[in-house]
Amino acid sequence: MNMMTKDSDHSAERQHMIDGQLLPNDVTDENVIEAIKNVNREVFVPEGRKGVAYLDKSIKVSDGRYLVEPLAFAKLLSSAEIREDELVLDIATATGYSSAVFSNLVEAVVSIEENAELAKIATDNLAQENCDNVAVINASHNRGLAKQGPYDLIFINGMVDEVPHSLLDQLNDEGRILCFLNQDGFGRAALITYIDKIIGVRILFDAAAPKLEGFEKAKGFEF
Repeated sequence: MNMMTKDSDHSAERQHMIDGQLLPNDVTDENVIEAIKNVNREVFVPEGRKGVAYLDKSIKVSDGRYLVEPLAFAKLLSSAEIREDELVLDIATATGYSSAVFSNLVEAVVSIEENAELAKIATDNLAQENCDNVAVINASHNRGLAKQGPYDLIFINGMVDEVPHSLLDQLNDEGRILCFLNQDGFGRAALITYIDKIIGVRILFDAAAPKLEGFEKAKGFEF
């Protein structure tokens, strides 16, 4: 589990984000707080936007791609009771921020990014931050990476209409998926389980997150 050196130029902003945004809003897992404290979020933000790295807003990093706002991300992780010995699949990592946080929380992270340019940027950023327990792989988001599983936790960066069975099948027996579900146009943070081929969905809180392409419901199909 990696512990990174904080950038003194932004450490005050990072602490202000924790004290002013996260702690007053039900981010209660001390390990999650510590992991976020040890990640230089500004490293994962494009030049020209580093000044807003610690504001509670989603930040555009490429066409149609964003870093999820800090509070929604932290609350979702805090709800998952993440253990140090877990294997995480981080889907659509973009510039690598979510994987960097997981790097401080768990034993190993498989990070997939289907945009080859972003995958290279994420690899470079994570190397700069000494995240040596993360492997970034250029692969399709909605297919996951079954050969590296099964996973204890799968995290999806962005709002999706549905979670495909291809990802559910990559969970181990006690695994769970963290994501933002689009429910009739409203974003909901959700924890999804798949036990004995039965899907369980627990809505945690309302949260608007940028849409992630490739997870749309099949047209003409209704339950």
